[in-house]
Amino acid sequence: MNTTVTIALAVGALVVLVAAVALRLADRVGLPGLLLYLALGLLLGESGLGIEFDDVDLTQTLGVAALVVILAEGGLTTRWGDLRRAVGPGLTLATVGVAVSVAVTAAISVWLLDLSWGFAVLLAAVVSSTDAAAVFATLRRLPLPRRLAASLEAESGLNDAPVILLVTVLSVQLTTGAADSWWWVAVDVVVQLVGGAAVGLALGVAGAWLLRRVALPVAGFYPLATLALCVLAFAAATLAATSGIVAVYLCGLVLGNATLPHRAASLGFAEGMASLAQIGLFVMLGLLASPSRLGEAVLPALLVGGALLLVARPLSVLLSVVWFRMPLRQQAFLSWAGLRGAVPIVLATFPVAAGVDGGLRIFDTVFVLVVVFTLLQGWSLPWVARLLRITAPVTPRDIEVEAAPLEELDAELMQLTVPPGSRLHGVYLPELRLPEDAAVVLVVRDGRAFVPGPTTRLVRGDQALLVSARQSRPEAERRLRAVSRAGRLATWRGETGRPSDAD
Repeated sequence: MNTTVTIALAVGALVVLVAAVALRLADRVGLPGLLLYLALGLLLGESGLGIEFDDVDLTQTLGVAALVVILAEGGLTTRWGDLRRAVGPGLTLATVGVAVSVAVTAAISVWLLDLSWGFAVLLAAVVSSTDAAAVFATLRRLPLPRRLAASLEAESGLNDAPVILLVTVLSVQLTTGAADSWWWVAVDVVVQLVGGAAVGLALGVAGAWLLRRVALPVAGFYPLATLALCVLAFAAATLAATSGIVAVYLCGLVLGNATLPHRAASLGFAEGMASLAQIGLFVMLGLLASPSRLGEAVLPALLVGGALLLVARPLSVLLSVVWFRMPLRQQAFLSWAGLRGAVPIVLATFPVAAGVDGGLRIFDTVFVLVVVFTLLQGWSLPWVARLLRITAPVTPRDIEVEAAPLEELDAELMQLTVPPGSRLHGVYLPELRLPEDAAVVLVVRDGRAFVPGPTTRLVRGDQALLVSARQSRPEAERRLRAVSRAGRLATWRGETGRPSDAD
């Protein structure tokens, strides 16, 4: 094997392990995990261990791929019952709120930093999107009212699409000098969002139908297939010239709320893949950054970030959710909880890749802004929630139901078919005398399934499902074989049910 590949695999594995351990330590002190990943990337980079990495195009490509996995996980783990009440505020924040944030931040940037309007609007668009990874990771640890938390989650899952479209259009315009009218850009954004939503919902419904009806040969394929459907939604929507970002989130939302085989395993797999995507993405972005340039970006980052946090974000929240009767305290929290993270930094690579004059300045400014304001907001969110008295008591809302969690329960599932010549025919279930920790839980007779009771008798052709504690399975099997051979009086007749007894 190529030595370079071996070393790359070793370094990658070590980075993941170090990041996982560091995240555990960060949780104890309330430090956002993304800052640790960025720091790890800087440590590995040109000013640390000396790894040279400046491939902006590759960063952009892998960054979008990581965002697809992160948004898929966000959709899969979002409860529709919670989101249903927050669709209005979340969608308005993702559209009207983004427009207000871009306009206000750009105006203040022109005033304070003496930027051209085109450059200022591009910079404002890059930083206007809240980050799904940061929001999902942070808010789900806070005991917030479900409508409030769901509004933030819906916003972070949906606002990436219009912002990516806007940044792409602005980058092309600043590079080529060609400028479309604002109304045409607005129509294009709406068409792409609606088209992406249609593709995502359609693939989500079709995928749920398929997974319920196709028996995959290995249980581990179900999590892979679920995530693959989300990625397919992104690819199909993108190829159809619509928003793949909206498609992947909505496809995940449909699949995550459908009744699927091995649903809990699929959600756990998606969470693990999203965590891996976050680690790789932030480390890569840290590698791409140049610490020698970041000092010059501190003042612009503080000014732009302050304008965004203290003026643009509160105004966008006010104009977006005032129609939904949301209490002022919750509006204040929404304003403070507009977390930035990987999305703005990935978007900052778009101008650089497009060759926009001053693109590196945008990247450095956004990098510093994300680090400073994530540190500020991430640490202060619990305190702000308590100050505004909006924390909700932590109470269980749903039970976790898994299609086959037998490994966790230390149990085993057995399937029994009553053959034509078996003496199980006519035996009542209590007469089986199974171990106390074993039971017949389902009977399928003539194509109809039902839950048996104490008066249920087995008949020829029945198919039955039995659940048993793992240590009792051999005894349960012996008892079933014994009754099948000798009837309900098997023990009195000396039938033990052992395999050798059939000879």
